[in-house]
Amino acid sequence: MRWKRLTGRTVAGLLTAGLISAGLLPVTASAAEATDLARGKTVTASGSHGGYPAANANDGKVDSYWESNGHPADLTVKLGADADVQSVVVKLNPDPIWATRTQDIQVLGRTQDSTAFTSLRARAGYVFNPSSNRNTVTIPVTGRVADLQLKFFSNTEAPGAQVAEIQVFGTAAPNPDLTVSALSWSPSSPSETDDITVEGTVRNAGSAASPATTVNVSLGGVVVGSAPVGPLAAGASAPVSVEVGKRPQGSYTVSALVDPTDTVVESDNTNNSRTTASPLVVGQSPGPDLEVRSITSSPANPAVGAAVTFTVAVHNRGTGAVSAGTVTRLTVGSTTLNGTTPAIAAGATANVTVGGSWTAASGGATLSATADATNLVAETSETNNTFARSIVVGRGAAVPYTELEAEKADYQGTLLQSDAERTFGHTNFATESSGRESVRLNSMGEYVEFTSTAPANSIVVRNSIPDAPGGGGREATISLYADGKFVRKLDLSSKHSWLYGNTDSPEGLTNTPGGDARRLFDESHALLTETYPVGTKFRLQRDASDNAAFYIIDLIDLEQVAAPSSQPSGCVSITTYGAVANDGLDDTAAIQRAVTANQNGEIDCVWIPAGQWRQEQKILTDDPLDRGQWNQVGIRDVTIRGAGMWHSQLYTLTPPHEAGGINHPHEGNFGFDIDENTQISDIAIFGSGTIRGGDGNHEGGVALNGRFGKDTKISNVWIEHANVGVWAGRDFDNIQELWNPGDGVEFTGMRIRNTYADGINFANGTRNSTVYNSSFRNTGDDALAVWSSKYVKDQSVDIGHDNSFRNNTIQLPWRANGIAIYGGYGNKIENNLISDTMNYPAIMLATDHDPLPFSGQTLIANNGLYRTGGAFWNEDQEFGAITLFPQNLPIPGVTIRDTYIVDSTYDGIQFKTGGGLMPDVKIQNVRIEKSNNGSGILAMGGARGNATLTGVTITDSRDGHVLIEPGSQFTISGTPNGARAKR
Repeated sequence: MRWKRLTGRTVAGLLTAGLISAGLLPVTASAAEATDLARGKTVTASGSHGGYPAANANDGKVDSYWESNGHPADLTVKLGADADVQSVVVKLNPDPIWATRTQDIQVLGRTQDSTAFTSLRARAGYVFNPSSNRNTVTIPVTGRVADLQLKFFSNTEAPGAQVAEIQVFGTAAPNPDLTVSALSWSPSSPSETDDITVEGTVRNAGSAASPATTVNVSLGGVVVGSAPVGPLAAGASAPVSVEVGKRPQGSYTVSALVDPTDTVVESDNTNNSRTTASPLVVGQSPGPDLEVRSITSSPANPAVGAAVTFTVAVHNRGTGAVSAGTVTRLTVGSTTLNGTTPAIAAGATANVTVGGSWTAASGGATLSATADATNLVAETSETNNTFARSIVVGRGAAVPYTELEAEKADYQGTLLQSDAERTFGHTNFATESSGRESVRLNSMGEYVEFTSTAPANSIVVRNSIPDAPGGGGREATISLYADGKFVRKLDLSSKHSWLYGNTDSPEGLTNTPGGDARRLFDESHALLTETYPVGTKFRLQRDASDNAAFYIIDLIDLEQVAAPSSQPSGCVSITTYGAVANDGLDDTAAIQRAVTANQNGEIDCVWIPAGQWRQEQKILTDDPLDRGQWNQVGIRDVTIRGAGMWHSQLYTLTPPHEAGGINHPHEGNFGFDIDENTQISDIAIFGSGTIRGGDGNHEGGVALNGRFGKDTKISNVWIEHANVGVWAGRDFDNIQELWNPGDGVEFTGMRIRNTYADGINFANGTRNSTVYNSSFRNTGDDALAVWSSKYVKDQSVDIGHDNSFRNNTIQLPWRANGIAIYGGYGNKIENNLISDTMNYPAIMLATDHDPLPFSGQTLIANNGLYRTGGAFWNEDQEFGAITLFPQNLPIPGVTIRDTYIVDSTYDGIQFKTGGGLMPDVKIQNVRIEKSNNGSGILAMGGARGNATLTGVTITDSRDGHVLIEPGSQFTISGTPNGARAKR
């Protein structure tokens, strides 16, 4: 039932009406002096029904409400600190459409020092009547509590408890209240060569003494130092001083946060931070200062074994000139190359040709260039001379981490191996494992020990631990050791894994345990406090305090993560607009203000500093015309930069279906809606999704969505636990005057993990766009896709065309394809590595999903496909590593060349029955090894078309090298090496 909006009555009027008509508490002066302690505080519930989350019970609106998912049910208000409460007001919407109802309620509470609730008011029936008490009930209570809880036992008009608003009236109990004031710094106008000290005052504005704590000082949102704060009596103050060292030229917001870990219980925990009104401005010191701006390679995308030469752009950002003769040095792998730098005037840039060449090695390498490598020049800053980037060679992405498989490590545990058909969906851990093998730890002391092959200061663990008995996941730890020395506990979770059900429909699964399960793995990541050298033995061990029933370890990633990047010149931090790192409070409003300021031309760039930033609403453009129920206007002309994907992390705690008031439920309550000319780089976006559509259409949201338009570039963004990582395109009907399909959109260095649907989908006429040098793991639908859908302005023009998926690494899609093309022309799939698909092909061209037709050419070239294909749709349909599926529409102009297909679950290349024609397919220089349960190349009985084989080699296929089934109208010319066609 939907409630109408209340108008014409004040909250005070409702309160008075409720108090008098309920006959429970007279309106007295003392009651009027009490304040609503629940306002703005967190409300939680034992459970919620549908789209009626607990947050609705404290949003200041009576036309929204919380409803529980049964009885008994709890609704808890976290006041934050002890308070002496006098009454609880429970409201329902006063609209007469809501019938009179009685709810049985008990009131409980607990103090800030207690873990158990005690009863404040015994269970009783309370009548909510829109006529007699305006659906407002007041329950008098007496007690000192920090958390107040209503326990509901019945509701005469609904299967669950219902609360539109809860208010808790009382007065704060004696507690400390820490604040920061009088922030300043010395010297007052520093330059880059000055050591800076930030000073301030911490005051206890509360009514009780405060124990000792600390204060953190941040510049541009990054914590740069801390100082101890001793015990303070009520009303007392103490000076603090923090040395923050030298800082690069720029403007920095200065903020201080007392008690950053919330160890002190305070009467008000929202006023612990202070930010100065004016920024700290660090001036440029006189003298030269060299920095590397870019590295250009020739050729740009070299083949393995090619000789590669380099040019380095060296910029002098200083105020003095640099004479000729300094050394610009470039390192790549074990190769070191030097170049002689010409004279560079202040503010000028020189392109330095580096002598010699590098022989390109498979997989690529990191290019690192250093200006003034021999330190001939006394510079303003000696810390900004080096620049690094990746170069990609051969197949796959040049990822910055090293991946190590559990089954290839030393272990004491149980090796899990998949069955021959790699059966999926029946709680098959090995099928869902990389390489189709993993290690299970059942007993205390069991472990997996990996030996590192590169320096590392971070770890990612792909793992599975059990679900909670009632679903919803659980947390557990596992112990990390390095060379036998305990390092830390790693936190693991099953919150985002474990989907149940026998259906293959993506929206038919559930989070409620029962029967078969799938999507069994998730990942945990951690930055370590030191760098561990090559040869370090990292052990994941189940110790006595690691209490999950079992642990399954699939693989780890070890990475040497660079320090956080500095705030770029011209960028303004989100802290300037009120965001506070790591405080657990929602920073959406501050991020939105910063983005809007950039969009309006007030600032040049938005800076997201290192830290955890909570985001509970999608960032977009407010639609002044309010067209429709949901805002569908994205941002444009915006640049957003972060300190690195490991450092600047946006996260949400609320699943979209529980968020309330979100911008669009399908697209979620996190990330960014993009319409045009937007650059986003070096951040992470972590969602809180747990399912795709099932359990009441509870989708997990989209991290980056919108029209995308022209000149949009996204780089080095880590996305996890979303329904979809990126969905580029909107239907034409979504505000027709804003139609603006993606054109020339670029994605590079993306890291997309553990989604419930697509990784990146180019839809709705996206054209001339690229995904390059990116990695995908455990996507719940196509990792990469072009969907040339019909929901466009002009179906003769708005066709998905000339898109490129190049040098990407795709692992373990747990539903659908590694890469899929649905219609369009000129699209290319090149130089990718795809492995371990659960049930669908590595690469699929198809005309299901009702796309615009294929035309022109589609290229599949130089890809490596390992252990791909599978059975799906009740295990009745078997898919090859590469599958062409012309469902009623033809798929012309396909070339498959220079590709390596290894260890396919079924066929290597499959031409599927579908009704449409597949004419003139060219298969050139393709090697197919070991099709386990199928053929090297299969033309099904209903397939129509023809293919020509040139330089094709097929070995070790169970059902023959080339199989054309009876009744097929598909012909194949050319014979694979050592093989003959079979009918």
